[in-house]
Amino acid sequence: MKFVQEKSTLSSVKTDILVMPLRKNEKASQILKETDKKFPQALALEFDKYLQLEGFKGSLGEIVMAPSFGQIPASRILFIGLGDKEDTTSTRRAFASVSRRLKLGNGHNLANLAISLPGNPTAPNAPKASSKTKTKASKAIASHAEQIRHEDQAGAMVAAMVEGLILGSFDFDKYKTVGKKAQAQKSKTELKLSILGQDAPAKTFSDACQKASAIGEATNFARQLIAEPPVFMTPSRLSTEAKRIAKENGLTCRVMDVPELEKMGMGSFLGVARGADEPPKFIVMKYSAGSNAKKTVALVGKGITFDSGGLSLKPSLSMEHMKYDMSGAAAVIACMQVIGELKPDVNVLGIVAACENMPSGKALHPGDVITAMNGKTIEVNNTDAEGRLILADALCFAVNSKVDEIIDVATLTGAIVQALGRVAGGVMGNNQNLMDKLLKASESAGEKLWQLPMYDDYKDFLKSDIADLKNAGSRGEAGSSCAAMFLKEFVSDSVAWAHLDIAGAGWSDKPKGEVNKGGTAFGVRTICHYLTSLN
Repeated sequence: MKFVQEKSTLSSVKTDILVMPLRKNEKASQILKETDKKFPQALALEFDKYLQLEGFKGSLGEIVMAPSFGQIPASRILFIGLGDKEDTTSTRRAFASVSRRLKLGNGHNLANLAISLPGNPTAPNAPKASSKTKTKASKAIASHAEQIRHEDQAGAMVAAMVEGLILGSFDFDKYKTVGKKAQAQKSKTELKLSILGQDAPAKTFSDACQKASAIGEATNFARQLIAEPPVFMTPSRLSTEAKRIAKENGLTCRVMDVPELEKMGMGSFLGVARGADEPPKFIVMKYSAGSNAKKTVALVGKGITFDSGGLSLKPSLSMEHMKYDMSGAAAVIACMQVIGELKPDVNVLGIVAACENMPSGKALHPGDVITAMNGKTIEVNNTDAEGRLILADALCFAVNSKVDEIIDVATLTGAIVQALGRVAGGVMGNNQNLMDKLLKASESAGEKLWQLPMYDDYKDFLKSDIADLKNAGSRGEAGSSCAAMFLKEFVSDSVAWAHLDIAGAGWSDKPKGEVNKGGTAFGVRTICHYLTSLN
């Protein structure tokens, strides 16, 4: 998709489809008149009648397509409901619905699309002085501040629209016969999307489009990694994808195999991996901001490419979607793609521990004791609590890499699904400042995070009779918090650490707004918004 800033009007723009957003209970004729005084009034009134006939109320994501009857250059007008809120979240979700309706991912036959962006903020006038004592300098400062606020709002709305269109275009039909045909017939012509009536400065517009495109495309890339069958998306394949992303974006990528991991003492990670025929891969991607770096942040992803539960075997229904247990790894690799493209002033280390969790004669037994990289011993009383075991060594590696902050992202516990459903991810950690920043970033990104407690009382669940701790002791009580308490044992108190449990929000059984059916790549947008805010 190619996004361009268009100075044309609704009544004169030449396009296949003109997209017109309407808030709840707004009249099409009124908005068309306010937006473009030259728009044919008779046609605008006909649209009111047509929308009423179709029962269109302007609810969020509601869509009606109407012909223009040749009265304007645009062949058709697509009306999209924004609901009753005027914010970036509604805009993102609405335009994802537009993308899905027009099939912008696969099989569309459009050459161009014109969009009237909701809100269309106009350049602010200088604020009137509230007191005669105000100086010209103070008035100028206030005016400048208002201009910056206006440009930020305009950029945010553009970014939300772009993200929504890209996120809504995701459609994984690689293994469907109809999908193969659509790909073969798909036009190679780049889809041009013109944004009308937006008076944001050209740089504000281009920066918003670049950031939103980078994040949207990377999120869809992560979704693709998750959607692939586990027989294809093995640890080796995941490492190949990481190498490709690194090469294309000027990053370094190192992949460590069993002999090197044994020398490093990663007994916890290798313990989980030993039950599978597929070899484990420990992936380290690196972006350096050079002398501009404000800090170094490590992203750690759980990469269980298939989780059978090991010898603590899952029921068949619980195993059905377990290819998505590498969603944390996919998120980290996708974030590194964005970082390589946008190049923020922060060093970023992307760490992925990738393996399968399988039952075999070599697999971990309940009752085994393994030793993590930091020397702590772990009694394994449930082999299906394997995510925390591979993250233990990955977190140790991050600490030893002398980073300032660690953010791990993992489909870690079924308990988070019980607590938050598939609406939000849980955030826990040892640094409130870092967690507050991630919570703020999640709001900007349109993802939901909720902080859960990490009380010292939960340590009692980790006590083992024969080792330093056991991996699964809560037995249905505060499972997500207890899992985070386990991870905390492998993070130094001197390093700010936040843990994102995305087991619920990482999978959706149906498409809704910008969320697709299947693996959602939850966390990519939040983490990228946080890292790019550090500039």
